[in-house]
Amino acid sequence: MENTKKTFETIDEYISQFQPEVQEKLQSLRKTVKEVVPNAVERISYQMPTFALNKNLVHFAAFKNHIGFYPGASGIAAFKQELSVYKGAKGSVQFPINDPLPFDLIKKIVKYRELEDIKKAEEKLKKKK
Repeated sequence: MENTKKTFETIDEYISQFQPEVQEKLQSLRKTVKEVVPNAVERISYQMPTFALNKNLVHFAAFKNHIGFYPGASGIAAFKQELSVYKGAKGSVQFPINDPLPFDLIKKIVKYRELEDIKKAEEKLKKKK
């Protein structure tokens, strides 16, 4: 049996597979994350666009009816009240594809994840000493 699953090497490659209006949303989301964490590294992880510092900060992906945003369980828990209007799970939230993305909320979540990542990296360094 032939493996027909598409794999992506870059975020540009991932985004290019979608219709123009979805590409625009994904590019705006990408730009927003980069504005908050300009030194984050872009990569593909779990076949999704991913931003990382010491570890993965956030992932995102497009689906038929929503944009999935994956800041991990801690990112969801920290903003549980604000995210309660969206479908989601322990480490993810679904933004309806036809609604505007909540960029202010996304920025807060990304900033939270950045600070969490930096703190964990510093704690890890202290333990090594």
